Amino acid sequence: MSEDLQTESDVAVTTVLETVDRAIAEIRRGAAVIVTAETGSILARPAETLNNGPLPFFLRPGVGPIDVAVTGRRAAILGVSEPGAAAVVLNKEAGFSATEILSLIDPNADQGPVPPVGVSGSVVDPNSAESMAVRLTKIARLLPAVAIATIDSEDPVAWARANGRVVISANAITAYDKVQADNLEPVSEARVPLAGCENTRIIAFRPRDGGVEHLAIVIGEPDTSAPVLTRLHSECFTGDLLGSLKCDCGDQLRGAIEAISETGAGVLLYLAQEGRGIGLVNKLRAYELQEKGFDTVDANEQLGFDDDERIYLPAMQILSRLGISQVNLLTNNPAKMGALARHGIAVIERVPHVFPSNQHNWSYLDTKAKRSGHMF
Repeated sequence: MSEDLQTESDVAVTTVLETVDRAIAEIRRGAAVIVTAETGSILARPAETLNNGPLPFFLRPGVGPIDVAVTGRRAAILGVSEPGAAAVVLNKEAGFSATEILSLIDPNADQGPVPPVGVSGSVVDPNSAESMAVRLTKIARLLPAVAIATIDSEDPVAWARANGRVVISANAITAYDKVQADNLEPVSEARVPLAGCENTRIIAFRPRDGGVEHLAIVIGEPDTSAPVLTRLHSECFTGDLLGSLKCDCGDQLRGAIEAISETGAGVLLYLAQEGRGIGLVNKLRAYELQEKGFDTVDANEQLGFDDDERIYLPAMQILSRLGISQVNLLTNNPAKMGALARHGIAVIERVPHVFPSNQHNWSYLDTKAKRSGHMF
């Protein structure tokens, strides 16, 4: 579509998706970006991309001392705040060096005194540039911690241009998840016969910006005038593909396909939200912490994440595009039921989806039941 034929809404959607994706690309390669908000503008770089040397751009004129923004969860681990805050800014009188920042965010580091000597924390507004910088790292599947500094300029956008930095607004980051979900479109569909259910189609959905794909595995010919047997399955590289014994994901995936096939028809949504939304790398980091005695919830929080970072807007959008408004949901997780209901999909029945534990995942399943409310 040519730009002169785009509606104002089209331009707004494109702007949100394009600018956030560009900022994600920048921070994933270790570059600093400018995050703007009504409360001010900051220079921000993901903390995990730092090395032990000086921080480029942070030492230029007009840039304030280096602070660190983390989630409330991580700040609580460090003993400087309560866990309920969206973000907390860690301050030190002389600012932080890269080495100090790497120590602060390393869940395996010996933190010494808690809170760290000379470090204080300030809770910031959820819509502030600092909070949105942390949110951006989550979208990028990086550790949710950023080195930040204020920009002493009346025109931070001009400062960014002069210094070759990408600018991203807090409003765009806030809108990103919903805009991306709302703009999911089917981009390809193919018949893919599966063992035990040969009448199967896989439909790939992708947002307008060419972001990550979610898949709808449609078995048989679901009757959308009645509740459709449905499974929302978050991708799990280790469980689904490698057969990891640390979780029950592979069993759940194959078991759902079998159950839907036995019923005759239904849908499995294969959602791109590895590790409960924290990404594969961070899931492996959580596994490392679990080997040291943390349960699955505490491991996520040690990294700075919530227990479950998934969103279900994409699932709602895909179901709606398939003409499905009511489901019988294959799940043990009441949060999925509540999320679909909030987004306008009626959950008529919960269909239990339980598989035997083993010596490697029984603690994981026990934690999900006791701390996350799963129903086994």
